[in-house]
Amino acid sequence: MNEEIDLIIEETTDRMQKALDHLEHELARLRAGRSNPALLDGITVDYYGVNSPLSQVSNINTPDAKTILVQPWEKNMLGTIEKAIMAANIGLMPVNNGEVIRINIPPLTEERRHQLVKQVRNEGETAKISIRNARKWANDELKALLKDGLPEDMEKDAVEKVQEMTHSFSAKIDKVMAVKEKDVMTV
Repeated sequence: MNEEIDLIIEETTDRMQKALDHLEHELARLRAGRSNPALLDGITVDYYGVNSPLSQVSNINTPDAKTILVQPWEKNMLGTIEKAIMAANIGLMPVNNGEVIRINIPPLTEERRHQLVKQVRNEGETAKISIRNARKWANDELKALLKDGLPEDMEKDAVEKVQEMTHSFSAKIDKVMAVKEKDVMTV
């Protein structure tokens, strides 16, 4: 029975960690007034008939805090990449100079900063819901083991451990959100 409990705890930890990782990934894509190559994640380009991620057909870097530079491996991809960035509707305007594509990051307005903070909080709440769902799954699995003959004290200990994990991951989510909110509100 201990092995089954360990498997449930391990699976629950994995589920909670995935929720935290997903939150961090989503928050990295939020524009906080500084250049970040993650802003271009998810943009795909038609590369000889195959939809390829932008990062696989070009070099993306940030020469300064207000600029993203996209340098395609092949010069003939400049127009395609420029169109893909515009079609992605990420609120940034690419500038093609024939060699590279330069994307200037405009400063955020106060209103936009508050909208981004709301978006950060929504993403955080979604992550917390995922963590609570993982807790519910674990508790349901433990109840099923209890019906199959697991001693009640072992089940209670495992439920307490799952609850501690839930508190721990919720605190981590709060910390990640606080860092991103501070980042967004910093002028």
